[in-house]
Amino acid sequence: MSRAMVPSQQKLAEKLTILNDRGRGMLTRIYNIKKMSIYSPNKKKMLTKTDSKPAFLSDKSLDSVFKYLHKKFPNIDNHAGALQVINNIKQDVVKSLSLYYFTFVDIMDFKDHVVDLLTTIDACQVHMDVTLNYDLTVNYLNLISTYVSLMILMSRVEDRRVVLSLYNVAYEYLNASSDPSFPRLGQMVIDYDIPLRKLSEEFVPHSRVVVPALLSLHKIYPKRNLPADQMRATGMLSLLAEPLKIMNVPNTDMVQCEYLSLDSMEKWIIFSMMLCHTYLQEAQLWDLWKTALQSGYIVQLCRDEVLHIHSYINTFFESLKGHNLHKRITEVKDLQHQALQSSPAIHRERRKFLRSALKELALIFTDQPGLLGPKGLYVFQALAVARDEIHWLLRHFDNPPSKKHTVKLSQEDFVDRQLPELLFNMEELKSLLRKYNQVVQRYFVQYLAGYDAVLLNQLIQEITNDSNLAHCPEDESVILSSLYNTIAGLSVKQVEANEVFDFRGVRLDWFRLQAYTSVSRAGLVLRDHQDLGKHLNMIVFHTKLVDYLDELINETGDLSIYCFYHQIFEHQFKQCMEFPAQHRFSIVFPIICGHFMNATHELCPEERHSIGTTSVQYAHWFLKEMSDEVNQVITAICEEQCMLNYKLLPKHSAASILQSSNKHKKNKDKKKQVGPEEEKPGTESVRKNRENFTRMDKLHMALTELCYAINHCNVIQVWEHGFVPREFFIQHLETRFNKALVGMMMYNPDTSEIAKPSELLSSVKAIMSVLQGLENYVQIDIARVFNSVLPQQTQATDSFNGEKTITANYTNWYLEVLLRRVTVNIGQIVYSPNHKAFVTVATDNNSKENLYLAAEEYADLTELRALAELIGPYGMRYLGERLMGHVASQVDELKKLVIQNKEVLFNMRTSFDKPEVMRDLFRRLGNTKNQVSDVDSVLMRMTIIGILLSFRSLAQDALLDVLEDRIPFLMASVQDLQHFVPNMKDTKVVNEMASAAGLSCDIDPLLISALRSQKNVSQTKDNKGKGKVANESDYELACLLMVFVAVSIPTLAKKDVSVFKASLEGNLSNCHCLAKAVNQIAGALFTIHGPGDVSDRLQEFLALASSSLLRLGQSQEQEKETFKNRESVYILLDLIVQESPYLTMDLLESCFPYALLRNAYHTVYKASAVDI
Repeated sequence: MSRAMVPSQQKLAEKLTILNDRGRGMLTRIYNIKKMSIYSPNKKKMLTKTDSKPAFLSDKSLDSVFKYLHKKFPNIDNHAGALQVINNIKQDVVKSLSLYYFTFVDIMDFKDHVVDLLTTIDACQVHMDVTLNYDLTVNYLNLISTYVSLMILMSRVEDRRVVLSLYNVAYEYLNASSDPSFPRLGQMVIDYDIPLRKLSEEFVPHSRVVVPALLSLHKIYPKRNLPADQMRATGMLSLLAEPLKIMNVPNTDMVQCEYLSLDSMEKWIIFSMMLCHTYLQEAQLWDLWKTALQSGYIVQLCRDEVLHIHSYINTFFESLKGHNLHKRITEVKDLQHQALQSSPAIHRERRKFLRSALKELALIFTDQPGLLGPKGLYVFQALAVARDEIHWLLRHFDNPPSKKHTVKLSQEDFVDRQLPELLFNMEELKSLLRKYNQVVQRYFVQYLAGYDAVLLNQLIQEITNDSNLAHCPEDESVILSSLYNTIAGLSVKQVEANEVFDFRGVRLDWFRLQAYTSVSRAGLVLRDHQDLGKHLNMIVFHTKLVDYLDELINETGDLSIYCFYHQIFEHQFKQCMEFPAQHRFSIVFPIICGHFMNATHELCPEERHSIGTTSVQYAHWFLKEMSDEVNQVITAICEEQCMLNYKLLPKHSAASILQSSNKHKKNKDKKKQVGPEEEKPGTESVRKNRENFTRMDKLHMALTELCYAINHCNVIQVWEHGFVPREFFIQHLETRFNKALVGMMMYNPDTSEIAKPSELLSSVKAIMSVLQGLENYVQIDIARVFNSVLPQQTQATDSFNGEKTITANYTNWYLEVLLRRVTVNIGQIVYSPNHKAFVTVATDNNSKENLYLAAEEYADLTELRALAELIGPYGMRYLGERLMGHVASQVDELKKLVIQNKEVLFNMRTSFDKPEVMRDLFRRLGNTKNQVSDVDSVLMRMTIIGILLSFRSLAQDALLDVLEDRIPFLMASVQDLQHFVPNMKDTKVVNEMASAAGLSCDIDPLLISALRSQKNVSQTKDNKGKGKVANESDYELACLLMVFVAVSIPTLAKKDVSVFKASLEGNLSNCHCLAKAVNQIAGALFTIHGPGDVSDRLQEFLALASSSLLRLGQSQEQEKETFKNRESVYILLDLIVQESPYLTMDLLESCFPYALLRNAYHTVYKASAVDI
């Protein structure tokens, strides 16, 4: 005698929960195995990825073994000679294939438990109704669809026979007996080679439960599967359709069915009716079957594994001989034709409707977040419908129908350029729910305690007083009492105290109660108390909104499917970036990457890393592309602004001035008047019609949209990584700005072309103005960008890529191009103290190359001020250090000349008051074997030093002007320190600070530093024996150098280019720069090498120079013609004294008559007036 089955002892709710979760895990594992297939008997080659494929599977000598195993499966003779080779690799085989093998073992165990549970449910005669016992029915139908999907997917793993056989053979070699699971496993693989045939046999007894469950879908599936026109007509998802009821909770008794996945329902219908096809003659089931098959032609199995469902059904029906299914086959073909013909357009229109509906919801909930309480259901409905449409689009776009069909599909139905807007609105609704989580919690905690608990108590009382019910069973009574007590005790104070709610026990109790009350002969029959069932379904939904909100959002709006359609994902993103109207929605793509980890399952941990890495890489790529796109738009705007700014440069006013002056002339050439007037700056802003979009309008519109996307969210969480879109943008903006700064110099080392500093500064200010405007579009600190990029341009290389900066390029150009031309092309470029600039002098001997370079356009005070503003004090110091390096190298060469003529110079130093002796010594000094005499060489090198120091002085003046304008108070403090600090050890530090600020010092600290470094290098070389050993003291060499320069000065009078130009206040040969060179070099050398007797040594220099010059006046008439620029050289002596902080005019007059100086100035200025 069989004992009666007690429902509470069958644990139906618990088993359904566990098996559904395990089924999803098994689907994930078999999916991964299929994607990494090992051996295909049809293609006769390895298919696995190289990084996961065991080494022995690549061994071609095992091909015969694989063929044998595939052919003989499952009855394999392990003692066959062909398998002996496996014995050598048995350990590797067992280790490498255990994951594959035991996945199939787990599938077999899962199948056994599912079959057992389905049989138990049949035996209990459970009544399924999705509108009543929602959890029980949904879990039951989900288990069936998961089970069917798993068996179909397993049958599509082409290498299953080889893997299982190979593992079993190796296992037997290793353990002397085959794996105990292999016989049943082999039989399962054989049975499910054609899975639906076996499954349809299994489901014959289950149809008594399956069919009522499907029939209950007839109440909700047609309402959910509506075309867009009917959705609009019924006001679906519209809060404004009934404005008077906007504060009311939606009136529905099937609340959880409202957001039930349409994809899931279609899978339930299609899979269940395939297995129970004999029930298709019933009208309602036929309607469900027909509608589901018309909705699309692709059904998802797992992730991107799909079925071309109509073909698959027909193949299955054709394999069933004796069932006379020709009519069904024809019907399926007709339904396939209808699906191909109409479903793409239906879903396209539905997506169009959802875009506007979700946008409306997002706007309303953003403005009135309090509505998320009563109208929260609308959000989940919208998310569920939108997610189903996206899933439909992805699987149908990725799996086009076979070419044998005559229906031509329009690509416009699948290439949705406005899909990012729909995705964005979904994420917007989800973010609103998360943001206002407490609003929702407060509402439903009060709703549960104030309404749900009261109504539940009334329904329990009705059950208790029901005359048809003898007594309420104890288990059911305990559960109902527990449910009531839990929700009745809720309070708003719990929300305010941030108490963590957990209603999982409530939901599981209701699931158990559904199982207890849905079986036959139940003490409390749920069908007889439908109000109780529907109200408890409502209560469960309300509890989820309190403690299960994130999971509910993932359940309805998860888009992790994109992880497996990465090509479409990339294509949609690129399409979004090409369509300006969708730019603002581009941020949704990196946000979706945060969903990818939802696709993982704990039963398949090995894929977590790969999926996580993929999500991070895609998020990084999307944000990088977005940042690049924004930067390209900004670059285009900057180019436009720079062009407008360029038109405003003073040099462009010449044409207007010329045109204005020509208007006053009476005789004009009529032909010249015909030409059109040049467009004046500002005309681009004149508009007659605002509707005519200019290029700048389009660029600013694009910038607005893209910045909206960048600014939309603070942090995007992707697999334990936090991506900050604004930081991505700032980093790329800094890099682009840095490149733009250097690029605008237009520096070409081959042609030595470079932009003027003033023009570059104007362009930089225009760009900075554009970038400052970014703060109106996106919440960034643009000053941070400036502070990061601009200081780097004051260094020789930047920290981004280690490339040359503005400072390095301008330093190189001024030293290697401009100043080199000044020193090489004597008489063509002159330093003019009057103009505070280097000036190109137009003469007949000028070459085209030098005429091309107008020195005053690059080396006047205005341009150097612009340079100082660009590269700042640090950059100007770098320029000074490089310049002083050149000076130090020239001083080193001068010392070598002094050493060569040391004896003569020593005699001249002691015989300066003996004219005849001096004349003889000077002849010896000038007689050398070189093409250029040592005297000329000394003068040339000293002139070069003077030119360099003059440029340094000009640059310092420019820097001082800039700093006094920018930091006047700080500069006043520096000047006070320089002026009042006594001459002590601190003087060096103060002078360095003053020099860095552009203030002039008696002796340039950078020059002293350069000469001291040169001295250390020379000493190092001498100590190592790599250079000539100089026994002479540095002090003596410095003294003799001054002698050499002093006695060489008179020879300048012989040269034509030594003529003094009053308009320039300088000599054409730049020999007037000797004044600065003599004073600075003497001061530096005697400071470094001597006891500090700079004044005495310069007095000695003045005595030698003046005596040498006075001898010019005593020369004969023929020699006077030779020294024709004698007056110009006299002026040089005056300039030396004026330049020197150590010499005075009294000293000069004691050595050199002032009358000669006066006459010299008179002569040269008179000659200059004649030239003019």
